[in-house]
Amino acid sequence: MKDIILLDLDGTITDPKVGITKSVQYALRSFGIEVNNPDDLCNFIGPPLRQSFRECYGFTETGANEAVEKYREYFIDKGIYENILYDGMDVLLKKLKELGKTLMLATSKPTVLAEQVLEYFQLDSFFAFVSGAELNGDRSEKSEVLRYAFEKNDIQDLSRCVMVGDRKHDILGARAVDIDSVGVEYGYGGYAELSEAGATYTVKSMNELSDLLCNC
Repeated sequence: MKDIILLDLDGTITDPKVGITKSVQYALRSFGIEVNNPDDLCNFIGPPLRQSFRECYGFTETGANEAVEKYREYFIDKGIYENILYDGMDVLLKKLKELGKTLMLATSKPTVLAEQVLEYFQLDSFFAFVSGAELNGDRSEKSEVLRYAFEKNDIQDLSRCVMVGDRKHDILGARAVDIDSVGVEYGYGGYAELSEAGATYTVKSMNELSDLLCNC
């Protein structure tokens, strides 16, 4: 019985491609790096931002911190709203809550920004708790985000929990804390990434996700 469902935000609940890639373009441009094709920046959707700037463009720790600050100049003003709710997600969240499931957000995005996204799409009432990173980058690893949710909600029986996400970081985070996971292929990871990371289940569509979560 999985009655505690932890969901990733970017690429799982919403499609944030436009806002995130434009924010990354803005940040990189301040360092003299021009990336014209937003598709080349989709690997920034999901992982912690500082990690992505380091791994994708070789930034130092200091440079990555500066890049995140530039990123947020655009994101907080415009990028946060250049976002699309996946079709049917609001219906699914409502259904899960009506079934008595406890929904929690588990995201590497800073908590304060994640809460703004939920409020913008009028989804905040569905969630019992929002677990995210700090603005300074602390608690950005998915395993840390999950452990924080368990601690703050006094969740002892982890067999009741399942993590839903679209990237390997969601799946690896779930494995690190020993809970089951669902990889959603409609996001930005795809089947190969999710299965290689060790997802307990993978689903191709919102309908498949609904069938699985409503009956688990």
